[in-house]
Amino acid sequence: MRTNALSPQLVGILAMSAAGAVFSGHDAITKYLAERYPIGEIIFFRQLASAVLLTTYIWFAQGLGVIKPVRINGQVLRALFFVASTILIAISVANLPLSTALAIIFSSPLLVAALSASLLKEPVGPRRWLAIIVGFIGVLVIIRPGGTSFTWLLLVPVAAASASALRDITTRILHRTDSTYAILFWSNIAILIATLFSAPFGWKPIEWADAAFLILAGGLNTLAHFLTITALRHGDAALVTPFRYTALVWAALLGFAIWSHIPDYWTIVGALIIVSAGIYLVLREAQLRHSAKT
Repeated sequence: MRTNALSPQLVGILAMSAAGAVFSGHDAITKYLAERYPIGEIIFFRQLASAVLLTTYIWFAQGLGVIKPVRINGQVLRALFFVASTILIAISVANLPLSTALAIIFSSPLLVAALSASLLKEPVGPRRWLAIIVGFIGVLVIIRPGGTSFTWLLLVPVAAASASALRDITTRILHRTDSTYAILFWSNIAILIATLFSAPFGWKPIEWADAAFLILAGGLNTLAHFLTITALRHGDAALVTPFRYTALVWAALLGFAIWSHIPDYWTIVGALIIVSAGIYLVLREAQLRHSAKT
């Protein structure tokens, strides 16, 4: 079926669903490689491949002028949050079942909504606060602090979600002045510099097969970002954004296929609570925007 035969909304849905699958594949490769290589080394070479692909595309499709930063301080701040979230996400997926790590990390939109009141001066009404609280209950259901299955490693994806929320809030502010390409490019440069400092701490020679996986991971990372951009360009955010949660299904399938991980009952329940709260927030925000226009 040709793309031009599809409605813009359907293109958006398909692109966001594909982005969820690609992101999960990217995280699965990171988890697989973390069994043999340090996290810093994996992230460096993965992002190096991503940066090469991104720069090549920008050069031929847009011209390098689009990566010129306008707000330097904003780019630096966003890059710091990007570095923190990238490293914490990698640690999470390396040490926890893929579905468990991603379910907690997907609570970041709830944190964005909670922080937007103070950082973006956006109104957050009682219904949205209720959805935020319900979503955080979902996180607690998965973590179950004090339970027999609790481990401090479960707090790493919580920290990753927090860093991701601050990254996304900074991104929203930066988008007022800087291009998407500039934001992606300079954040990639920041993570390359940051992870390069880990080289003296146990980097290992990379086997050819694993080098191919690193290049693939970099390609998947770049593809997932462009699919997300495509989804939001073609479809309404309220319609297409919930389809990013299909990543949890792919994470569960990949976790089972590769590591025989089966999400337990509480992880499934907590993930459903988080997803439901996240979808409600997206729909509520769309409803409020529509009401403001009319």
